[in-house]
Amino acid sequence: MGLADGVRTNLELVLDEVCRQLPNGGDHEVRKRIAEQLLEAAQTGQHSLAELRAVGLRSFAEAFKWTGRVG
Repeated sequence: MGLADGVRTNLELVLDEVCRQLPNGGDHEVRKRIAEQLLEAAQTGQHSLAELRAVGLRSFAEAFKWTGRVG
């Protein structure tokens, strides 16, 4: 079963919000890592903007630790 349209919209919105904080919107690997973590959260029932924003911000912080940079 796929995600509802509203959840997909929330995922896209949060990904854009988080990546907007990155220089030039972030590189492909950082965006991909954040998107994967957002999708995983949505698949486990975290559908609200607040829940997905929290995941997105955590992913942003993890990406910075992982790469030593954010963009």
